[in-house]
Amino acid sequence: MTQDRVAVLGIRHHGPGSARSVLAELDRVKPAIVLIEGPADADPVLALAADPGMAPPVALLGYAPDEPKISAFWPFAVFSPEWQALTWAHDHGVPVRFCDLPAGMVLVPAEEPMAPPQEPTARSDEKELLADPIGALAAAAGYDDPERWWDDLIESRLDGKSPFDALADAMAELRDGAPTEPLRERRREAHMRQVMRAALKETDGPVAVVCGAWHAPALRAPLPAAAKDAALLRGMPKRKAALAWVPWTHSRLAAASGYGAGITSPGWYHHLFATREQTVIRWMTRVAGVLRAHDLPVSSAHVIEAVRLAETLAALRGRPLAGLAEVSEATKAVMCDGDDVAAAFVTRDLVVGELLGSVPEDAPPVPLDADLRARAKTLRLKMDPLERTLALDLRREGDRGRSVFLHRLGILGIGWGEVTDDLVRGTGTFHETWTLRWRPELSVAIIDAAVWGTTVAGAASARIVSIAESADRLSVVTGAVVRVLLASLDEALGPVLRALDSRAAADADVISLMTAVPSLVRAVRYGTVRGTPTQALSAVVDALCVRICAGLPAAAGGLADDAAVALRDAMDGLHGALALHEGSASGARSGWLAALAALAERRDVHGLVAGRVTRMLADTGTLDWPAAARRFGAALSAGVPAAGKAHWAEGFLSGGAGGSGGLLLVHDRDLLGVLDAWVGSLRADEFEVVLPMLRRTFGEFTAPERASIGRAVRSLAGGGLSRLSGGSGAVAAVDDLDTERAGGAVRTVAAILGGGHG
Repeated sequence: MTQDRVAVLGIRHHGPGSARSVLAELDRVKPAIVLIEGPADADPVLALAADPGMAPPVALLGYAPDEPKISAFWPFAVFSPEWQALTWAHDHGVPVRFCDLPAGMVLVPAEEPMAPPQEPTARSDEKELLADPIGALAAAAGYDDPERWWDDLIESRLDGKSPFDALADAMAELRDGAPTEPLRERRREAHMRQVMRAALKETDGPVAVVCGAWHAPALRAPLPAAAKDAALLRGMPKRKAALAWVPWTHSRLAAASGYGAGITSPGWYHHLFATREQTVIRWMTRVAGVLRAHDLPVSSAHVIEAVRLAETLAALRGRPLAGLAEVSEATKAVMCDGDDVAAAFVTRDLVVGELLGSVPEDAPPVPLDADLRARAKTLRLKMDPLERTLALDLRREGDRGRSVFLHRLGILGIGWGEVTDDLVRGTGTFHETWTLRWRPELSVAIIDAAVWGTTVAGAASARIVSIAESADRLSVVTGAVVRVLLASLDEALGPVLRALDSRAAADADVISLMTAVPSLVRAVRYGTVRGTPTQALSAVVDALCVRICAGLPAAAGGLADDAAVALRDAMDGLHGALALHEGSASGARSGWLAALAALAERRDVHGLVAGRVTRMLADTGTLDWPAAARRFGAALSAGVPAAGKAHWAEGFLSGGAGGSGGLLLVHDRDLLGVLDAWVGSLRADEFEVVLPMLRRTFGEFTAPERASIGRAVRSLAGGGLSRLSGGSGAVAAVDDLDTERAGGAVRTVAAILGGGHG
């Protein structure tokens, strides 16, 4: 075996200069076989790279068929050296294969043994060297920025001259001073060498190996004995793996996405590789297009000046070509007027970009994708890029199936459809309206969701259970319960309900418990509409109501204004939900009304809450309206601060399940008379305090209601202050009334209520 037939091309993953140099070297060497760093068991799908329907960025997905959450990706862009080597081999009819550890071994968690006692412990500088060899070379060359050094030496080069021997020599020096590599890395290189040996036996011609620059010295002659590599690989654990091509995006190649081999500027690198002439000029023209799309004024003169500045900066810094740093600084200074926000548009839309790749339709799909498309076909849902409206009648089996399917996709983050009018927003009907539009980027969302399972139903169940079990707020868990029923995920209902029980048991906040109930009651109604069992959910509602009623007395005492508002709003939601709860016969609603009745007798409750409690009791018939009117009058009588009276009136009159408080004042002259008498009795300083609260309360009434109240107030003003029948103890008229002063107060109130100047 002649090892001098091996050409090792050490590259940086996803580098345009590296890709260009690889193409030039392959043309020079004319290898008989091309080996590429990548999973060796992916050979059966490599031929798809030559398919016309394959357009980078794409990725090889390796996953465990029995547990798809265990997966790994190998991404490729058009400027990735590995991709260019792959397409070169296909174009020239040269056999090509991957040579790294098979995906079946990669998907097994690494178990690194402890270092033998005789091996020296790596110093901190040695660990840093192993983690960042490029940084070490850049420092040796006098660069304080490793990215800029690599960009100058490799990525910005346009001549295509081979840098591989020099890079391999440099990496060899670094490896000599580095600590022993982890076992997984040594096994990777052993496997690459074994594949090289097999390729050299297969052909008499040259063999080209495209790999990460760090591995290049380990693949050059002289190689260690084959038996030593075989021993290193012997007994290595592996599992069954499947591989498929999937679409990818530039943003997922970026380091900011968390990708280990990520780069800072995939959009810029794509431009460098695809644009051989007038690179900077054409880039600045694209920058101008991005800024104009954001309605920023950019002229041709801006482009010209930005190009000049970028090239001048490159010359001053001794760079062969204006790099990303120079064009970015010129863009910000000339085209963005120093505005960081405008410059961020360029970074997001162009420097990183969101180019989406595609794979052939006949490529082996990810199991989740295959199941999704099969279900969509069965349900007659077309993947149309044009937006369309879908109206569903949940009493029909087909429409109910479409609704369930779309809700499951929503749980997985695959936003094919958006609900525009449904049970969540409505009052509870058998209809749903969806807006559907299939976007290419949803292919990536499918890949993201593939970690949860191989079918839409299974993946959605696993995802929603994970959401519920990891939630730190009760409202998140109740929302998960609703989504389980909407998506008809019966297998997930038990685990989600257990998570609900656990979270509710740990939540001592009465308001939090109150806000959880309406979602659960709606979920019970959804189950009724969709024909799913909800008995367990009704039991949860009843149990929460018991805890709420027990904790309400302590939660309602000594509240500040903002806390009272929060409690009032939570009570409104709970009260309305229990009115619809079919499990009310079990005692949840009766217990709630009993708790309200006990609260209404207390005098230490904030006026906003006390007024609302009285209104709720009156709306449900627990308290008759004459009694409610007497309490209204007592709350506005002497001995209570003006602000407290205003809060009580606001709590009683605003909202309410029995209708608008405005209608109450229109039709109940006793209530209006009490309110009228109280406002007329206010001193000037008191009136200034309560006026904002009164305006907030009456602002909730409709214009016709306010007009009717104004007319009723004018009649009161004409006939004197009304008295509550039966001597209720409310504010009474005074014999020596100063009608001139009273008339002024009445006219002011009438103006506030929209009644004009009566």
